[in-house]
Order: sequence, then structure tokens, then C-alpha cells
Amino acid sequence: MLPSANPGAILLIGENPYVWLSETQGGPMTTQASVWTIVYSEKGAGHALFIKSELTGDEWRIYTDNVELSRWLQSTVQGMLNPESADPSIPVIKAVFSRHGDARDSWTEEIKSDEDEIAITWRDIREPVLMSHQDASDLPDRPYGVSVVMVPAGGAQLTLNGKSAGGRLWPMDVNGYPLSTGGLAFAESWREDR
Repeated sequence: MLPSANPGAILLIGENPYVWLSETQGGPMTTQASVWTIVYSEKGAGHALFIKSELTGDEWRIYTDNVELSRWLQSTVQGMLNPESADPSIPVIKAVFSRHGDARDSWTEEIKSDEDEIAITWRDIREPVLMSHQDASDLPDRPYGVSVVMVPAGGAQLTLNGKSAGGRLWPMDVNGYPLSTGGLAFAESWREDR
């Protein structure tokens, strides 16, 4: 038997590993990075890194291999999750994306442009948790619903041209589940009510 279908139209399918680094628990974020690998969307497939860090002069940058997809993410899910990143004046930099590792132990995403090399590594991987909104309108302040396998990490490192970002990941509790401020958001499907 197949599971029951969730209502709503599929917006995108993909992955979204992320890190939110800070010097103290609950303190201001010193680095925010969100790596999208999209396999299905109205703008096709592709990758995008949204990053703001002391390594970028506390300015947002977008690295991508599909500019149209990145701008669309800004106007939809990424822009909803972090309104700062929705600004259409954020520079977009063409880049090549690769990855390696084992999501049960350590995982690395690498982003290379003509000027920059970025590596983000998640380590001390914890047990995955399946999270889902049964209806896209379950969250009244969000226009989209999501189903995702959250794979929290105990630690992470982000480097830009060999320089390491400061701060660290911190534990957090979401509905009684032990997550953290960084992890691998895999099997991610976003949908909207229509």
C-alpha cells in the first residue's frame, strides 16, 4: 500500500544542507550558509549556495550553476526562510558544485568559482528525523509546506579560500527532537496550496 498523498502542488524537490554558526548559543550568527541541490522545479535543476559570513564581509553572496533557479529560490522558499537573502541586488557568481562523504559520518559540499573555493563539512552526524507538514497551510505565516529528512550534525566547518569561519554549531530542540544549527536537509519536497 502506498502512503496517503499530501495536498498541494509540488514547488521543488531537492536537498538543502545548511550551517548557522555563532560564537555563543543563541548569539548572533557569524555565518549563514544554505546549499541547494534541486532536481525538480519550474526553473529546472541546479545548485545554489546562499552565504553571509565574516568571510564575505558580512555581505550576502549567491554562487550558482543556474542563475534563473537561484533568483527563483530568492522569490520563493529561500527568500521565505531568510528574508535577507531575497534581495535581488545580491550578486550572483557562476560556480561548479561537487560533494563527497557518507551522510552517516561526514559530508562535504564544495563550491568553486573563478575567484573562490568554498568547502562546508558536516561531521558527528546524528540520527535522521523525518519531518512533514501534512498541509501546506499548517504554518499560517508560511505559504509553503515541506517534507524533509533532517540529519543533524554535531559539528561543521566552512572555509573560503582556505580561511575558516568562526563560530560553531549549537544543539537545538524541535518538537522534542534533538537537532542542531547545522545539518543535512535531504529528501526535501516543498509544496504550496493551490
